[in-house]
Amino acid sequence: MPELAEVEYYRKQWDPGLGKKIVAVKIHAEKRLFREVDTRALVKLLTGATLKASLAHGKQMLFQFSTACLGVHLGMTGKLFAEKLPYAPDKHDHLVLETNRHALVFRDPRLFGRVRFDPGKELPAWWTALPPQVLDDDFNQDALAAFLNRRKKAPLKAVLLMQERFPGIGNWMADEILWRAAIHPAQPAGSLSARQTTCLYKEMKQVCRDAMEVIGTDWGDPPDSWLFNHRWQNGGLCPKTGKPLIREEIGGRTTCYSPTRQRR
Repeated sequence: MPELAEVEYYRKQWDPGLGKKIVAVKIHAEKRLFREVDTRALVKLLTGATLKASLAHGKQMLFQFSTACLGVHLGMTGKLFAEKLPYAPDKHDHLVLETNRHALVFRDPRLFGRVRFDPGKELPAWWTALPPQVLDDDFNQDALAAFLNRRKKAPLKAVLLMQERFPGIGNWMADEILWRAAIHPAQPAGSLSARQTTCLYKEMKQVCRDAMEVIGTDWGDPPDSWLFNHRWQNGGLCPKTGKPLIREEIGGRTTCYSPTRQRR
């Protein structure tokens, strides 16, 4: 599932539509992507509307039009892209917004994504209620420590995936953070020392910054100094120790870590 930086990358794919009027809306209204949407109102209000701004928050996107707001969650297989007209929609292109020059497309072959629609020019309540992101000023070490203590018996890997506190952090980012911080993913969240908590906080910030710079900008390839390039391989080696990596299920998710570096 796309994480923080991948979502930022896909958000920018609709930039060709910024400041442009939507002249046509093509939609597969019966698909479950629109399960909570008044699709007739969506088509009516977006036709003739101007795309004013686009925002990303964790794994969520919001596109602000002159008449309404459109929320997008990509799920596991969703993606956004823009194509120059004329464009013939694919069978998996469930929402296409056409300007006079481009088609803004939401494609989702497996239908795990979601569309939200809120009439009106103001940001919807569900968006403004989202928690601070890791790179926001409001995300500080005290808030991190307090949350870890509230989930003190849970494995740290599972806690880092909780979107109500760490929006945008997914499986590979959590593994990368814990590996850089040299903390075992199964360590109980409430058992971290002050030094470990400080290190975890710093690495969360750094991994998010690195991901936004490398992936969120132009979907670049992470360097081999990251765990990312080695975590998928059978027999992968830790970039820091040169010793074998382990993959196992921790906190309900497949997890990769370096036992020689991340000692429990």
